[in-house]
Formats: sequence, C-alpha cells, structure tokens
Amino acid sequence: MGSCEIYPQTIQHNPNGRFVVVCGDGEYIIYTAMALRNKSFGSAQEFAWAHDSSEYAIRESNSVVKIFKNFKEKKSFKPDFGAESIYGGFLLGVRSVNGLAFYDWDNTELIRRIEIQPKHIFWSDSGELVCIATEESFFILKYLSEKVLAAQETHEGVTEDGIEDAFEVLGEIQEIVKTGLWVGDCFIYTSSVNRLNYYVGGEIVTIAHLDRTMYLLGYIPKDNRLYLGDKELNIVSYSLLVSVLEYQTAVMRRDFSMADKVLPTIPKNRGPELHTFWKNRASSSKLLQYPQILSIVLSLLFNLES
Repeated sequence: MGSCEIYPQTIQHNPNGRFVVVCGDGEYIIYTAMALRNKSFGSAQEFAWAHDSSEYAIRESNSVVKIFKNFKEKKSFKPDFGAESIYGGFLLGVRSVNGLAFYDWDNTELIRRIEIQPKHIFWSDSGELVCIATEESFFILKYLSEKVLAAQETHEGVTEDGIEDAFEVLGEIQEIVKTGLWVGDCFIYTSSVNRLNYYVGGEIVTIAHLDRTMYLLGYIPKDNRLYLGDKELNIVSYSLLVSVLEYQTAVMRRDFSMADKVLPTIPKNRGPELHTFWKNRASSSKLLQYPQILSIVLSLLFNLES
C-alpha cells in the first residue's frame, strides 16, 4: 500500500476507520486508511483520537496539549500538573505525576481528577463504561454523564478535583491487562499470564488459555468472532456470540425481562456455556433468590434437554 516517512512508535485508526495516524520521532502523520494519502502532520510526543472521529489531541510537550477538529487546531491548554501521557475516548485523559485527569473535549473543562497512574484506558462505544488499567490491576468505572451535566449547570458538587459524582467505581480486578476492547458492556482483554478473558457485571469469564503472547485486533459482530494476532503476524479467531454477551450482561444487571427476550436467540449448542454461567452465579451470588429469574432458569434447562 505504501511506506511511512517516520519510524512509528504507535499506530491508531480513528473510530470510524477512515484515517490512521502514526506517531514517532517527535512527529505524527495522519493518512487515509485505504490509500495511505497524507492528510495532516505535525510535531507531537503523543497522539490520541476522540470518540468523535473528526477530533484528536496531541501532547506537544510535558506541559502543553493541543486539540484539533477537522485537522485544524481548536484549543491549546496547559494541564495543572503537566502532561506525561494522553488518552483518547469520550473524555480526554491526561496523566501527570499527581494522577489522571479527565477533560471535556469541547472546552477543556476538568471533569474529574483521580489518584491513579494508568497504563491503558479503554472506553466502551456508548461512553458509559471505561476501563482504567494500571501496572497491577484494572478498574471498571461508570461515567455518569447526566450528573456531570447537572453539576456543570448548577456548579454543585464541584471541587478542585472536578465533579465528585462524575464516575462510579463498579469493580477492581487484580489482573494485568495487556490489550483490551469493549463489545457492548463486556470488556474483553488479554492478560499478562496469556489468558483471553472478558469482564461482565463484576464477573470474569475465560474464553481461552493462549499458548503465547497475543494481541487483540478487533471484534466483528456480524461474524461473532474475536480476532487476535502475534508478532509473527499469525492471526487466530474465537467464536464469541453477541447474544451470549447480551444475555450475561442482562443477568448481571438483574434486567431479567431483557434476559428472557435474549435467551431464545442463543443457539442451543451454547447450552453448556450458559449452564456453566448459571452454576457460577448460583454458587457465588444471590441471583436465584429473585423470583423473576426462575422462568429464565427453567427455560435454560428446557433448551438443554430438548
């Protein structure tokens, strides 16, 4: 397809896949993804795409961050405690010696400062969930956008560290995330011990034990397949049904009416997988104490026997 004019340290597609950026040697170049035509370039220590595919940020130095919209500079600001690294997504993340700060892409207003040193940050497509991975563990947080909007209007609950109720911590898992991505409300990741897992509603489900280090490449919903690659460019894929993930998410959220609707869409050959899921729920939680769930359990058992 073509060659790159710099030695890339990072390569990232924007959310809609139309553009790809390479960053390295203190520079960045944005190419069109299909023809590798040079679209924009400049100086940067680091680059991060926003959830809006037309927006991105660069870390110009350890003190200056610039935001661009449609390849034109929109805003430049100096984070209070400097900028050692930046992260894209629904909010602009900036890491400093004091921790992680999330900023609004539109006006660079501080949303929340958190005492954590992230290595990776992964946002779900809805912008409602975010995974913050550190050197030792990872946290799943829920972004409370309605409370953020209310606080911005009333200025209540706003401190020097931002909006107090901006996030709700849903869980902390003592595992090291190497690569990760979201499929709906499920966070899929490869761990430091070469396991392919996903997190759903506070539970960890293992998809596979990998025999070598592999990296998540992406998920194709229409194929219900998850793709991984290694450094030798070998590609492997695993079957992962969206309907199973939706079902498990609904159960863990105690949205039993939704779980009941999703259940008939799951192929019967996935019965053992759901059976294991329910065995774990029955032994480790109190879900079966809810009367709404009995019909779902009976439906599952019927599907397994028929």
